[in-house]
Amino acid sequence: MDIEKLKKRKQELGYSMAQLSESSGIPLGTLQKIFTGETKQPRYETMQALEKVLGPESSPRSYLDVFSELDTMMVSETALAYGRKRQGEYTLEDYYALPDDQRVELIDGVFYDMASPKAPHQFAVAEIHRQISSYIMERKGKCIPFVAPLDVQLDCDDKTMLQPDAGIVCDRSKLRNGIIFGAPDFLAEVLSPSTRQKDQNVKLMKYMQAGVRECWIVDTDRRMVISYFFEESPCTVIYKFQDSIPVRIYDGELKINLSGILPWLEEGEKDEQ
Repeated sequence: MDIEKLKKRKQELGYSMAQLSESSGIPLGTLQKIFTGETKQPRYETMQALEKVLGPESSPRSYLDVFSELDTMMVSETALAYGRKRQGEYTLEDYYALPDDQRVELIDGVFYDMASPKAPHQFAVAEIHRQISSYIMERKGKCIPFVAPLDVQLDCDDKTMLQPDAGIVCDRSKLRNGIIFGAPDFLAEVLSPSTRQKDQNVKLMKYMQAGVRECWIVDTDRRMVISYFFEESPCTVIYKFQDSIPVRIYDGELKINLSGILPWLEEGEKDEQ
């Protein structure tokens, strides 16, 4: 892609310079020179990094498209090996042996580091949880809302333990000893630069395979929610934060609107630019 096409894609996807710098790893000053025309011929490596973020493949994809690529993808946030075992060999025994301040997820025997989330991530998680909790409590519903950090032993085996950002579990027997055993009914994952690939690919596949009914991928950079309802085909719908987004496990009776956190997101971005 040439510079003009990259400019157009940046505008279509709604990236600020600060967001593009964070996503691509390119210094902010370098990006400003490229997009103002001061730099006429950017380095090849720089253009490749921009195309990874702004190219056609950066558009939301269906879960089937995502899953077909998993065999060849590399996930950047994979943790370094712990002890003498190799990735793929770890179990819950290793998970519980880690220090309390070492926050990781275990997926099919592989450890994934979890960096501390930034403010936009937390704004979105808190607001989703707040609206879900209010809906359930007002109606004295049987389902239980939850928010990270809470262990979810998704496959009920000793190779996987996840911490989804927010969720709903309606079978109360799955909540035992402070842990959820099996698939929750609804999950929301809010993307961070360090977890974007894992959330959109590895975890989404695990959720579908385990029997999670509905999953949201929430992108605070692009102000959008990708809703997957695995009980219908096609299952994917894309919403803006300003939309009233239906929670489909409740047949759309519960609708979540994230426009209230937009001023907070915009205020935070001013400091980055």
